[in-house]
Amino acid sequence: MFVGTGSDVGKSVINAGFCRIFKQDGLSPAPFKAQNMSLNSFPTKDGLEIGRAQAVQAEACGIDCSVEMNPVLLKPTGYMNSQVVLNGKPWANKSAMEFFNGTDRDFLFAEAMKAFSSLENSFNPIVIEGAGSISEVNLWGKDITNMRVAVEKNAATYLIADIDKGGVFGSLYGTMQLLPAEERKQIKGIIINKFRGDILLFNDGRRKLEELCGVPVVAVIPYFRDIYIDDEDSVVVDKKHFKPVQGKVNIAVVQLRHMSNFTDFNLLERMPETNLFYAATPEDLGQADIVIIPGSKNTISDMLFLQKQGMAKAIKQAHKAGKAVYGICGGFQMMGNWIKDPKHVEGEIDVLPGLGILPVETIMTEEKISSQCNFTFRNTGIKGKGYEIHMGETIAEKQNQTCVIDGEKSDGYFLNPKIWGTYIHGIFDNYEVVKSILAESGKTIDSDFDFQQFKEEQYDKLAELIRQNTDLDYVYKSMEL
Repeated sequence: MFVGTGSDVGKSVINAGFCRIFKQDGLSPAPFKAQNMSLNSFPTKDGLEIGRAQAVQAEACGIDCSVEMNPVLLKPTGYMNSQVVLNGKPWANKSAMEFFNGTDRDFLFAEAMKAFSSLENSFNPIVIEGAGSISEVNLWGKDITNMRVAVEKNAATYLIADIDKGGVFGSLYGTMQLLPAEERKQIKGIIINKFRGDILLFNDGRRKLEELCGVPVVAVIPYFRDIYIDDEDSVVVDKKHFKPVQGKVNIAVVQLRHMSNFTDFNLLERMPETNLFYAATPEDLGQADIVIIPGSKNTISDMLFLQKQGMAKAIKQAHKAGKAVYGICGGFQMMGNWIKDPKHVEGEIDVLPGLGILPVETIMTEEKISSQCNFTFRNTGIKGKGYEIHMGETIAEKQNQTCVIDGEKSDGYFLNPKIWGTYIHGIFDNYEVVKSILAESGKTIDSDFDFQQFKEEQYDKLAELIRQNTDLDYVYKSMEL
């Protein structure tokens, strides 16, 4: 099990790296996180919803993801409210107070342990990820995903700290001292993540940490920028406000307050011909060649946000100036004339005007669509893979569909090659689709790029980096129960 001194210390990525190591070493690993909070989600093959991080970790294991890997998922719909997804399906909408104080924690923990037991029947080892910090003493009584899991499953647990944030000695020592004895004994070692410079210079620091904490520092992982693994936390988006680059196709993703599935743009970020950045101001959009409105967990709230910030006007101006504008899922809904919510699925507003770029209207529904899909892009013959996760139905003329899903279902609305919307997440993971939108902006690409092969190479690179900087013999010995 991998736990952390805080959020964004690298638990998800370290977990994925060990998943690949165990696979390479001939084992049959599977990931597990009892409770996740993320707007990045992914559907399993049977249409159940889990956190994207566990889907990535399953990919590193070389297996299909399943709902047992993340039985409880919280999807924030605002600062104080979340949709609770239990065993892959929407279970309730709750405020933070209601969720922590008004739900049966033992019931949720029991559901999580059922999922864990199901995984144990088919896989070994189970590679568990904790959530946030394990030293938040005010939340211990509500814990169903951190040290309660470690104790219940007698997991060899490793505490990860991000040295790049600073304060690594205080955060590690303080965390260990706060843990009750029963939980402290589960911690078998420490992993220092994101180290910059000569690791040998940290030898004295390693010794001091081992003296203070009473467990070995089993790994010091270098800070890396040349290995690409899907990020889970939206905090990474705040680090991607790059400036436009001359000679490249500048792609602005409109930054939303409730943006979901920003992993939709991973391929666009990796291509040498493109410069992708997140646009927070109208001025940012003015410097883009392509504007993409991403998915949203609360379309109406984010539409209001765009109007108040002047971003809605800037998007319309970009459209009128002949720039390409594309919308995914909630972004597609915003591109229409109207967004209607008669059952108040998202809030108290009954109807709100959209951007008016596409001649469609959306009606919010209580039913959630969650499924993987194959699609054909327009009449180009381009075929690809993606997934749908959304609530709401968009009324559009069938002859103007952007895609045909699974050979029969109409999707989206195609106004022209520079203006279209779709419900398909992952549509830009398909190289031929990306080539088509770049061609509309005057950039011709002749080479081929296999994104799936690229991702496999990244998992292997990550595994090798961890191997080179970790006492794996100790880790394997600690796993012998």
